Amino acid sequence: MNTRAMSWRGRAGARRAANGSMAEGAARAGLTARGVIYLLVGVLALRIAFGDGQRQADRGGALAELAGKPFGAVLLWALGLGLVGMALWRLSQALFGADGKDGRSARKRLAAGARCVFYAFVAWSVLAFAVNRNNGSGSSDRQSRDLTARALEVPAGQWLVGLAGVVIVGVGAWIGVRAALRKYHDKLKLGELTPRTRRLVDVTGVGGGVARGLVFAAAGVFAVRAAVDYEPGKAKGLDDTLRSFAGTPLGPWLLVCVSAGLVLFGVFSFALARWRRV
Repeated sequence: MNTRAMSWRGRAGARRAANGSMAEGAARAGLTARGVIYLLVGVLALRIAFGDGQRQADRGGALAELAGKPFGAVLLWALGLGLVGMALWRLSQALFGADGKDGRSARKRLAAGARCVFYAFVAWSVLAFAVNRNNGSGSSDRQSRDLTARALEVPAGQWLVGLAGVVIVGVGAWIGVRAALRKYHDKLKLGELTPRTRRLVDVTGVGGGVARGLVFAAAGVFAVRAAVDYEPGKAKGLDDTLRSFAGTPLGPWLLVCVSAGLVLFGVFSFALARWRRV
C-alpha cells in the first residue's frame, strides 16, 4: 500500500513538474513575442516622429514590417505561436491560480482570464496575417472607429463607450503608476540580477511602463471624447493616438519620448522573459 501511494505521489509530482515547465515555456515565449511587437511599434513611431510615416505604428504595421524581412513568414508564425503561449499561460492562471500573494484569489483569476482573451485575439490576428497577408488585422484606427460606431448605435451606447474610455484611462494610469513604483520587482528573480543589470531593467521597466500607460490613457481620453460628441471618428487606435502626441505644444519631441518608451517596454518584455518568476 505504501509503495503504491509513493508511486502515485511520484507520478503526480512528475505531472506537476511537466505542467510547470510547459507553463513556464509558454510564458517566456509569450513575453518575448510581446516584446517584439512593442519594439517594432516603437521603432515605427520613431520613424513617424522624424518624418517617415509610411507605415502604421500599430500591430498591423509591425507585422507588415516583420513580413518584409528575410524569413518573414517564419518569424510571423513564431510570433503568433509565442502569443498563443501567452494566452495559454494566462488561461492556466485563470483556472489554477498564479504564484505569489493572492494568486488564487477571484480577482487575480478574473484578471488572468481577461488577459487570456486579449492575447488569444492578438495571437489570432497575427496568425491570420501569417496565413493571408492581404487580409491581415487591418488598421487599429479603422478598427477603433468601426467598433465605436457600432457601440454608439446600441441602447445607452454613449454611456457604454464613455465608460469604456474611462476604464481605459484608469488602466493606463494604473500601468504607469505601478511602473513608476517598480511594482514589477515583485515578479522578478532579483537575486539573479547584478546591480548593473538591475539598473538597466529598471530603466526599461519604468520608462517603458510609463510610456505604455500614457498611450493607454490617451486612447481612453479619445474614446470619451467620441462618446461625449457622439462622433465615432474621434476614437483613435494606436497609430492615431501616437501621432496625436506630435500635435501637442511639445511637438514631435513628445512623440519621440513616448516612442522611445515603447522601445524600452519591448526590451523590458525580453527581460521579463528571462527573469520573471513563473
